[in-house]
Amino acid sequence: MKLLVVDDELDVKDMFLQRFRKEIKAGKISLVFAHSGEEAVDLLSQIQPMDVVLILSDINMPGMTGFDLLKIVKEKLPNLKVFMVSAYGDALNMDKAKAFGADDFIEKPVNFQILEEKIFSTQ
Repeated sequence: MKLLVVDDELDVKDMFLQRFRKEIKAGKISLVFAHSGEEAVDLLSQIQPMDVVLILSDINMPGMTGFDLLKIVKEKLPNLKVFMVSAYGDALNMDKAKAFGADDFIEKPVNFQILEEKIFSTQ
């Protein structure tokens, strides 16, 4: 299962690689990272889109926001699951994410146990 993690904070990559190291080693998960919405769109156009089964995208990023990315992904690849991730778990962000087609909403700091359950339940 290939996941695309989109977040402008560089330490997120290390955090995900550390947390999912066993799953990566066992071949259960592979992770691809993009540090902006624009980079994520480029990556999705270069790789086989069906290789990626889930996108975890931060909402607040410079340039293209997570909501902008969500709209593009749902327009081009409507079956691709997208979880929005934000430190701002207010009703406005949750409602907006749902309105734009997000499949789930994860609050920061990420509870990786809950995230892992949600990831494997999407299969």
